[in-house]
Amino acid sequence: MADSGRLNKRWTARRDRRERRSHGGAGLRACRRRGSALVAVLWLSAALAAIAFSIASTVRGELERTSTQLDGTRAYYLAVGGLERTLLYMQWGQQFQQPDGSPLYFPPGVNRLHLVFPTGEADVRVLPESSRLNLNQAGPEELLRLLGALGVERDRAAEIVRAVADWRSPSLEGPLTEFDRYYLSLTPSFRSPHASFRETEDLLLVKGMTPELYYGTYQRDAQGGWRAAGGLAQCVTVRGSGPVDVNTAHPAVLAAAGLLPDQVELLVRARREQPFRSLAPLRNMGIAPEILGRLGVGGSQIYTLEATARVRTPDGALSDAVRSVAATVSFQGAGPETGYEVLRWNERAWVKDAP
Repeated sequence: MADSGRLNKRWTARRDRRERRSHGGAGLRACRRRGSALVAVLWLSAALAAIAFSIASTVRGELERTSTQLDGTRAYYLAVGGLERTLLYMQWGQQFQQPDGSPLYFPPGVNRLHLVFPTGEADVRVLPESSRLNLNQAGPEELLRLLGALGVERDRAAEIVRAVADWRSPSLEGPLTEFDRYYLSLTPSFRSPHASFRETEDLLLVKGMTPELYYGTYQRDAQGGWRAAGGLAQCVTVRGSGPVDVNTAHPAVLAAAGLLPDQVELLVRARREQPFRSLAPLRNMGIAPEILGRLGVGGSQIYTLEATARVRTPDGALSDAVRSVAATVSFQGAGPETGYEVLRWNERAWVKDAP
């Protein structure tokens, strides 16, 4: 009986151990299943977070882009409004006068207006065509001095001057010129019109011309910063003629008129302090009489207006979005409704400060 009792105890102990091992394996498998599910949930959460972050970044970028486009559109209409107000001031300046006889709204010599609107600000530059050389009338020496003042090497400048003269010279029956042969060798090829320049952009087709020379570029100044360096586009015109306006002419145009470098620097510094009302102060600068005969004050009926505007944000600061428009207008022979005629309009002007 004692042996039978011991056997029963052993069998019971073994059964208990088997049951414990069986339950332990099931628990382990259950734990493993729960761990896999937790890892899957974590990966799914990470994926959803990444998707949410990507969508949020996209939405934020689209909102910023839309806001920038909205500011740009508002700045465009603000620039147009500034340009139209300046045209109105110019008309009023011819009609309304102060007690001393000077214009009330647009005094002579003024070439820049800063206009403040409830929604932003606009800067408008007023440049008479008399501030530029007429491309169809300027002589070779004037063009050569102009290119030299813009930093063009002597040999290259001489070639460009010869190409300009060939372009605007009448075509005669006979052999092709060297420039005709050059233009015909290009792809696509073309022939020189041998006629007056219709627009200053025609210069881009002239042999030796580059976009950098025509439009201008940026150069390093003495302090290591960048400054805008004007090109031929700011110095030549195909409209108007007569003396060069000393208050608005580019320094290179003054050099083309025959002024020496120190005289150009002195004149530019003097007109920044106060616009010239007459040529009398220029005689004290040592400018020769024959050069004074090429200079003048105002005297143009055709103007180019460049308006640059920035809108005001809700916090009162000016937006980073900037838009510029430009127009060439004539006050001569215009209709009675507007008082001026728009000869040319530029929706996206590249406005650079004059030196």
